[in-house]
Amino acid sequence: MSGENDPAQRVAIGISFGNSYSSIAFTTGEGKAEVIANEDGDRQIPSILSYVEGEELHGGQAKSQLVRNAKNTVAYFRDFLGQAFKSIDPTPCHQSAHPVQAASNVAFKIRDTAEEAENTVTVSEITTRHLKRLRNSASDYLGKDVNAAVITVPTNFSDAQKSALNKAAKEAGIEVLQFISEPVAAVLAYDARPEAKVADKIIVVADLGGTRSDVAVIASRGGIYTVLSTVHDYEVSGFKLDQVLMDHFAKEFIKKHKAGGDPRENDRSLAKLKLECEAVKKALSIGTSANFSVESLANGLDFTATINRSRYELLASKHFAAFARLVTHAVEKAQLDPLDISEIILAGGNSHTPKTASAIQNAFPETTTILAPSTSPTAINPNELSVRGAAIQASLIQEFELEDIDQSTHPMVTVTPHLSHAVGVLCISGDESSGIFHAIVDAETSLPVRRTAIIATPREGGNVLIKLCEGSRHIKVTKPEPKPKQERDSDDDDDDYDSEDEEEELREKTWKVGKVLSEAALRGVKKGAKIEVQINIAADLKVNCIFREVGGKGGVRGLLSGPKVQQNGSA
Repeated sequence: MSGENDPAQRVAIGISFGNSYSSIAFTTGEGKAEVIANEDGDRQIPSILSYVEGEELHGGQAKSQLVRNAKNTVAYFRDFLGQAFKSIDPTPCHQSAHPVQAASNVAFKIRDTAEEAENTVTVSEITTRHLKRLRNSASDYLGKDVNAAVITVPTNFSDAQKSALNKAAKEAGIEVLQFISEPVAAVLAYDARPEAKVADKIIVVADLGGTRSDVAVIASRGGIYTVLSTVHDYEVSGFKLDQVLMDHFAKEFIKKHKAGGDPRENDRSLAKLKLECEAVKKALSIGTSANFSVESLANGLDFTATINRSRYELLASKHFAAFARLVTHAVEKAQLDPLDISEIILAGGNSHTPKTASAIQNAFPETTTILAPSTSPTAINPNELSVRGAAIQASLIQEFELEDIDQSTHPMVTVTPHLSHAVGVLCISGDESSGIFHAIVDAETSLPVRRTAIIATPREGGNVLIKLCEGSRHIKVTKPEPKPKQERDSDDDDDDYDSEDEEEELREKTWKVGKVLSEAALRGVKKGAKIEVQINIAADLKVNCIFREVGGKGGVRGLLSGPKVQQNGSA
C-alpha cells in the first residue's frame, strides 16, 4: 500500500459504514466535503454483497437480488464484526444469507464462486470486500488510488469491533487514520460550514437508522465536543416503519384477492413487499401520497394501491412517538432538561420523514432548533452528515504521521477535566442586595479555558461590586391560574369546552448562585457603562480574572483556586 507510513502519498476519504447503507466522501481543494456517487450513481450505497454464478454484485445491484437470490446475498452485517456468534441478534438477516458460526466468530454460507459448493465466508472477509468496492468507487471518481480513510462508527462500538474493522480495512488496502463517532462527525459537518459560528451549546444528534436508533447528547464548548450521554435501541428503527407499510399493503392485498394468500408468508413475496414499501416510505417523505405497485406479488397476482402521508403517519404514530421518547430519555440521562438543548440534529435516512421531525419538535420547547429537511431549509442531507464529517476530519489529519494521530487521540489528551458548574458574575450596585447572574463559562467546558464577556452594569453606575461565582441551572415552573368556574359556566357552548385549551404551565431556565469564588469593587463606574470580564481557568483549576470598565483604564485582577471539575469520556 503506497500511502502507508508516508503521509505525502496518502489519498484519504471519509467512509460512513452503516448496517443498511454506506457512503464515501472527499474534501475539495476549497475545503468543501463532497459525497461520491458509485458507478450506478448511488450516493447512498446499500451495504450488501450478492453473488450470481461467481460474479460479485454490490450496493443497489446486490439489493435487487434479495428477491431472487436471497441465500447468496449478504446484508446487515456491520454490527456482527468483532462479535462472538453467541452474542449477536440475527433477526435483520431473515430475508438474506443467515449468519452461521465459524470458530466462535460470525460467518455466512454462500456460493461466492462459479462452483456449486457453498463456502463459509467470515464477516471480516465480507467487510473487506465491501470496503474494497467503496475504495474502488472513490478511486475511479477521483482518478487517484485511494489508500486511507477516516471511518465513522457508533458510540457503542467496542475496541474489539474497532480492531476487527481496522483489520478488514487494511486487507482492503485502506489505512485507517482514525475512527470518529457518528454523532461527532454529524456535528462537525454542521460546524465546518463557512457560515457556522463557534458557540457554546448543547446539541442532540438523533440518528434513526434502518436497524437501530442512536442518540447522543453533546456539549460543544469553544469547538471542543464532549459526549454527555448516549442511548441505543434496536426496537426503534426505520425497519419498524417499513413493517407498518408492509402490514398495511399485505392486508389490502388479502382484502382484494382473498384467494391470493398472505404475501408475508412467502419469502419471495415478502422480499418484494419490503423493497416496494421502502420505496413508498421514501416517496412519502417528499410527496403527500405514494403508489405501491408490484408485479406478481403473490401467487402470480399483480397488486397496485395508493396511500397518503396522513394515513401512514397515523399507522406509524407509536413508532414516531417512541423515537421522540428515546431522544428525551438521552437528555434525561445527561441530567439535563429540554430547555438546555440548543439544537437537535436529525441524522439517518428516516429523518427525511417530516413526522420524525415534528414528533421531536413537539417534545421540545420552541427555543430548540430542529435541523432536518422538513424544518430547516439549510439542513444538510441527514444521509450524508456523518460521511461529510469523516471527510472533513480526513482532510485535517491526512498529512500527519499515524503515530502523531494516535497520540493526539490518546485518552491522556482527549479525557480532560471539565467544569461541573457554570462560572459567571453578579454585578451589584451600592444600594442593591442582589444582582442578575451572567454565566460566562458554561458547565461541561473542558479545561484550560479562557472566556471574555461584556456585561451591563446597574443603570445608575457608581460603585459596583462584582462577584465571581459558581452557578447551577434550575428550571422554574409557573403553573397557570385556574379559570374561575363562573367564566366557564357562562359560556353558551358548554359542550365544546376543552380542558386542553387551558394555558400550559410555563417553564423557564433560571440560575441559582452557588459558591462565591472572588469579589472585586469598581469605583465610580459611569452611568450606563459596561464591564469587561475576562476569566482564565487553568487545568489545575487556578482562576485568573480581570474586571475593567469598557473604555476605562486599569481594572482589578485576581488569582484564586477554583471551582469543581469532573472528567469527560464517561458517557
